[in-house]
Order: sequence, then C-alpha cells, then structure tokens
Amino acid sequence: MISITPFMRWYLVHPQGLVVRRDGETAVLPTDDDVAALGLDASQAEPTGTGRALAVPGDALLPEPLAVVGLREGFALLGEGGFLEAGAATQVLEWAATHRYCGRCATPTERVPGERCMRCPACGLLSYPVIAPAVIVLVRRGAEALLARGARFPLPFFSTLAGFVEIGETLEATVAREIREEVGIEVKEVRYFGSQPWPFPHSLMVGFTAQWASGEVRPDQKEILEAQWFRADALPTVPPRLSIARRLIDAWVDEVERAC
Repeated sequence: MISITPFMRWYLVHPQGLVVRRDGETAVLPTDDDVAALGLDASQAEPTGTGRALAVPGDALLPEPLAVVGLREGFALLGEGGFLEAGAATQVLEWAATHRYCGRCATPTERVPGERCMRCPACGLLSYPVIAPAVIVLVRRGAEALLARGARFPLPFFSTLAGFVEIGETLEATVAREIREEVGIEVKEVRYFGSQPWPFPHSLMVGFTAQWASGEVRPDQKEILEAQWFRADALPTVPPRLSIARRLIDAWVDEVERAC
C-alpha cells in the first residue's frame, strides 16, 4: 500500500498513469522535493480533496526511484480512497488542459476564483468539469445472473452490462435501452444499487439490479461478443475488485450463499 501523510499527498499525473516512488514491491506518493526536482510549478497545482495534482509531460525524465504506474494498477497500491482521489486528479487535469479556450468563441478562458470553473471573458460562457453518467446493471433470472464479454474489455473477463445515458433519458430508461440493444432482452424491477466515480475518462457509474422479463439473449456482436446466464457457484473470470461491476457480482453471490 502507498503510505500517505498530509504533507506528501501529491498526485503527479503522467500521460501513461500516475508517478510514484518505487521501493521494491511497494511505492509511495512523490514528495515536495520530487515536484521541485521535476521542475514542476507547485503554484499551478489543482486541489483534489485532500491532495494536489500536477501534470507531468510525457517526455519528462523521471529519475529513480520515480516511475509511472497505470491508474488501474494504482488501486492495489493506493487502496480505494487513494484510487478515487488519483482518478479525480486525472480528470481535473484533463479538464484544465482541454478547456483553455472557449468552446463558443475560442477566446482564452480564465479561472473563476473559488470554484472549479473556466469563464470566457468575451462571451461569458462557463465551463465546468465534464462528468458522463453511465448505468451498469446486473440482470437476474431466478438463480442465475447475466454476464457478458465486451468487445473493448482490456482483459478477457465477463462482467455486467453498462452504457452511457443519452440526452433526455432517465437512468431507468437507459437501463432498459442498453440491455435491449446489447443482448436483446427486456427487464423489469430496476433498482438502484450504488455508484462509483470512474476516471476512464470521466464517468460516473450508476449501478442497478434488474430482473429478466422476457426474450432470449442475443449479443449484438458490436459492443457484446458473448453473454450467458451463470449460477453463483459456476462463475467465469470476473472483473477485479476496483470496479462497481465486481461489487454488483459479489453482492449477488453473497445473497445467494446466505439463502442456501
């Protein structure tokens, strides 16, 4: 685990992940001295809750023991709280880098004091960090749950179904549409489960459970390559514990085991 103290909580974000100080199999967050050694301007840091975030150029030379780890790998090093804050740091810096000019008139923007906002001095457009809501759903049918293998999964595992909310949709409508589009079935009894900020790149995953209502599973072969009904005692490879998808699956398995 990464050890964190109030005066060390620097999140240095590299295009390939997060900069840490490696010490064998463990790592710690960079220090004030590391920030200075990299030539970074601490006065430009973005606050991220209890930490501070700075961007590190992709061509920066990282002297040992500094190294870059992927954000997903950071979950094992940082724990859940540190992973969430590192994700927030990544998103804040991406927002600051992509909103330097007004999206309406292309005038250079200015920071609004006291809040996370860019303002155009010419036309007054205000630009806040982008958060893209998405639903993620565990569909149940009796003693089984529907898990699918997505075309863009970074690893060959089965997970719950998910999709982004469209303009004018409720979350419940998104659940029904995404499941219908991806696997061809209808659902009912859509119930809220929980949520998770997901910094890939700037989503808020809103978790639900639902009951199968009708239809046969037919993967669309675009987003979903394979989908099957699984019993709790015969699961395929599922996502790692950093994701709300795994929380949905684990909660279902726990419920089934308690009922036995």
